Amino acid sequence: MKVILLKDVKGKGKKGEVKEVPDGYARNYLLKNNLALEANQGNMKSLEKKKESENRAAEEELEEAKKLKEELENKTVELTAKAGDGGRLFGAVTNKQIAEQLKKDNYKIDKRKIEMDEPIRALGYTNVTAKLHPKVTATIKVHVKEV
Repeated sequence: MKVILLKDVKGKGKKGEVKEVPDGYARNYLLKNNLALEANQGNMKSLEKKKESENRAAEEELEEAKKLKEELENKTVELTAKAGDGGRLFGAVTNKQIAEQLKKDNYKIDKRKIEMDEPIRALGYTNVTAKLHPKVTATIKVHVKEV
């Protein structure tokens, strides 16, 4: 019997796949536990429509990430901090502070998406990368000024 998997089934396949399984396994386990649907013509069409809409949504998300990347790369994030001799900061500027400043400027970027090897400990300009989408990475210019 052909079935469309509604959830990941160990040893059989992933969600959305169409698989050929024994009739008894399908009737007594997969269909009974709502893990699969019978792969008839109506269910196959609804699966195709669902995949199309998911692809469209993924493309729109990628386009939004590309637009956001352009905006962020033309922007400089201004932060202030106390500094001592030689431009060394008392403390450090972290990805959380950068994310908060971006939020004030109406950009929603999670602090975990902003990648820094180590916090910024000096005054001046620093380039920081932000992973906006699995395929899109932006470089944000951060300017740390003395209070």
